[in-house]
Amino acid sequence: RTPLSPSWSQRRSLTPRRGSKLAARMRLSRVGSTKKPIYRIVVVDSRARRDGRAIETIGQYNPRTEPSFIEIDAEKAEKWLAEGVQPSRTVQKLLAIKGIGK
Repeated sequence: RTPLSPSWSQRRSLTPRRGSKLAARMRLSRVGSTKKPIYRIVVVDSRARRDGRAIETIGQYNPRTEPSFIEIDAEKAEKWLAEGVQPSRTVQKLLAIKGIGK
């Protein structure tokens, strides 16, 4: 390696290469303090960490309220689903509760 060559983390970008498809997923990202979880519904690269960098945030979910608070931007969710993004099982259930998607 030369001193000017990029590190591994710099080479591994979450943006797709020209002509390739992004392997993206729609899943939950945890925010909030200890024992008080609040989740964001995000579109991320499938290789990214649970709370890693998101491509786009499309909603939020708070399971601690009664009834659970679910807010999803239906337009953004439909756009990502049309592009082939696969939702996780939990996000799929939340989308079904809100009547979005399949």
